[in-house]
Amino acid sequence: MSIVHNIVRTPVILITGGSKGIGLACAKKFYEDGAQVIISARNQENIDRALEQLPGASGFAADLSEEMDAAFLVERIEREIGPIEVLVNSAGAARRTSPEDLTPALWRAAMDAKYFTTINILDPVVKLMASRKKGVIINIIGAGGKVANPIHLAGGAANAALMLATAGLGSAYANSGVRIIGVSPGSTETDRVNEGLAAEARHSGISIEEAKTQLIKNIPIGRMAQPEDIAELVVFLASNKASYITGINITMDGGQTPVVI
Repeated sequence: MSIVHNIVRTPVILITGGSKGIGLACAKKFYEDGAQVIISARNQENIDRALEQLPGASGFAADLSEEMDAAFLVERIEREIGPIEVLVNSAGAARRTSPEDLTPALWRAAMDAKYFTTINILDPVVKLMASRKKGVIINIIGAGGKVANPIHLAGGAANAALMLATAGLGSAYANSGVRIIGVSPGSTETDRVNEGLAAEARHSGISIEEAKTQLIKNIPIGRMAQPEDIAELVVFLASNKASYITGINITMDGGQTPVVI
């Protein structure tokens, strides 16, 4: 499926957290489909490594937990490259912490790491898109916002808040030509999930290998997701084939959370 034909010719796609994991997988998929891809991340070295796999793409370092950094990134892209037509928010993740180690500061840090890292970039972009009556925003959130995990309470709360913001903004901007959708992966083969497995292993007093084995046993489909699995859905949602989809949060967890939404 060509994103070029399904949206517009050479659309400008901004992918935050695009230097690794799911963000990089999304960048590669959009790139393969002919889009003008821009990635952002906090670390320029990681961006440079990612761009080696995306000849002709662009990358900008920014700390999106800082409102002014996010606003400057949007202004720079719009001025130097062109209107952002698709925004994929894949940046930010809260550290996993045992309940007894949580403090108010860690709860706030989790909101900064995930919720505000997304909102800070989403806010200026959605307003620009609405003024042009055109655009798609896809927030990569996380299934931890639906089911409480003892070592992911602060991060899960940030995810849950982002799910609500996604649903509410999707409805609010539906008549402005802008679609806003949440995608919440379950356990995916990324560095972030591996860090979470290490935290789970420490909390449970088992090895990382044992923690991973237990995790996979709880996934009905029998495996963890690959970043490319998530990217395929993201590219579909950005296309005109999904033109009637907005204001929802889609869980991709291999059947691990069989609930009606």
